[in-house]
Amino acid sequence: MEITALKDKCTQLRCDVLTMITEAQSGHPGGSLSLMEIIVALYYSKMRVDPKNPADPDRDRFVLSKGHAAPALYAVLADKEYFPKEELKGFRQLGSHLQGHPDKKKLPGVDASTGSLGQGVSIATGMALGAKTQGKEVNVYAILGDGELQEGQVWEAAMAAAHYKLDNLTVIVDNNGLQIDGSNDKVMSLGNIADKYRAFGFNVIELEDGNNIESVLDAFEIKTEGQPKCILAHTVKGKGVSFMENQVGWHGKALSQEQLMQALSELNGGR
Repeated sequence: MEITALKDKCTQLRCDVLTMITEAQSGHPGGSLSLMEIIVALYYSKMRVDPKNPADPDRDRFVLSKGHAAPALYAVLADKEYFPKEELKGFRQLGSHLQGHPDKKKLPGVDASTGSLGQGVSIATGMALGAKTQGKEVNVYAILGDGELQEGQVWEAAMAAAHYKLDNLTVIVDNNGLQIDGSNDKVMSLGNIADKYRAFGFNVIELEDGNNIESVLDAFEIKTEGQPKCILAHTVKGKGVSFMENQVGWHGKALSQEQLMQALSELNGGR
């Protein structure tokens, strides 16, 4: 897809995310909006996947380690026709395939059940190691929240990824600076994330604007050999909606109908 089309897709999917969360009156809008350019770049430009054959053993893998941002993943999978878009209306409803966190057993296109923070990147590391062991040309991508980096398991996975020289693994940090209880610095300071990942043996690409689709695409094209890659993407929580941007209160809160109408109008340029 051309850049303009990818930007339009990000807008469309942000609207789908907010509509889904508002209908459910439950969900995590802030972090679902902040990672949109990253997930769009992966599914519409980078990853080798086929919605008609979601279990293809030779497909690339995607792990949403920050599983609470499931609305973004669901919006993409529906748009890619892994399942009917009408099912988005069942988000977080009893018996629905679309639970609050991704469930591999319930939904085609989900490569890993996630939600317990830190576990997703460990799963992704195992997938990458498995592909290497089998000699498969499979790339694995995992999106982590920055607050998730406070989990020790994240760094155990990083050690393993570097030790096994998993150059088929890309870890993307959605670095929006906020988590459920406040700013990262106030809850548990992360220090210099880029330096930490470099110390653990990763090739680090730092994006000043992780909501710039061109920058994200360029980062995915950078090749590494013999070491895993970390894309540290500085993003904006609640990106695209004036009253949500950089507001910690929108980590896990649904919009009212009036707020939804305002948000959709803003995302669509006032139309």
